[in-house]
Amino acid sequence: MKVLVVGGAGYIGSHMVKMLASDGYDVVVLDNLSTGFRESVKYGTLIIGDLADVNLLENIFIEHKFDGVMHFAANSLVGESMQNPSKYYRNNVSNTQNLLDVMVRHHVKHFIFSSTAATFGEPSYSPIDENHPQNPINPYGSTKLMVERILKDYHSAYGLHSVSLRYFNACGADPEGEIGELHDPETHLIPLILQAASGRRQDITVFGRDYPTEDGTCIRDYIHINDLCSAHAQALNYITEQSHAGAFAFNLGNGKGFSVQEVIDVVKEVVERDGYNLTVKDGERRQGDPAILVADSKLAQATLQWEPKFDQLKIIVEHAWNWEKQIIKLN
Repeated sequence: MKVLVVGGAGYIGSHMVKMLASDGYDVVVLDNLSTGFRESVKYGTLIIGDLADVNLLENIFIEHKFDGVMHFAANSLVGESMQNPSKYYRNNVSNTQNLLDVMVRHHVKHFIFSSTAATFGEPSYSPIDENHPQNPINPYGSTKLMVERILKDYHSAYGLHSVSLRYFNACGADPEGEIGELHDPETHLIPLILQAASGRRQDITVFGRDYPTEDGTCIRDYIHINDLCSAHAQALNYITEQSHAGAFAFNLGNGKGFSVQEVIDVVKEVVERDGYNLTVKDGERRQGDPAILVADSKLAQATLQWEPKFDQLKIIVEHAWNWEKQIIKLN
């Protein structure tokens, strides 16, 4: 099978490309390198370009006969989406529609969409399952929900089969250490803590210790990058090899929530073995931070025959730390 991975030079996309190539897929990557990195594309064919360029898309689909498309290219910073919603609606919605329209014109019927648990907004209950109301509270979540709705309509009208996958916090790195997480700016908790340990930043701040949780810090759902990618691979198999027709949506998570303090404690344990230490500071609560955000992935596990393999926090941190040590050696 030949698969187009849009955003394949980014964090999730690059791990997805490696997994697909390792499984024998013929992979083509399309990325504008605005947040991705050329050196992260270790496999497949890289085409540098943007979804806004419809002529480029047409030429790519004429040259390559794709069996499916995976879409990871999106702006994803919640704060930025509040300040510059135009950027998010243009890239996350309009450009995605460009891609879908070209797929329809070239009769490519299988689409895997990297969505987000931000489509749910403030949680009414936890863990969050697929029946939870979708009421996003920021433009980022709104744009992803719009695409989910577009996919339902495109299935009804054009026979486009799709799976949308929603998750909170992708984390960890390639277990073989070949690729890992690279963001500028970095906003994810685990790499931020590891950067504080490695010396790439001075310290890590805990925003609030008075939440209604066991240790007073927020609880979040962390899913290892390889588990996330395996779910996307299973989703592609679900609508191609197994020929399920529809516009499906599933929540992904590791089935557990870890508090900020638990993550810090595990990081300390891992980095201290290598002679590193960590400075932690306390700060005030941040507005809009729910106490607990955990996804219920039972439906995905049952339907896609998917099961997280790297669900232990220590393993996630160890893989991420191995990658961080590579970065500091290069610096």
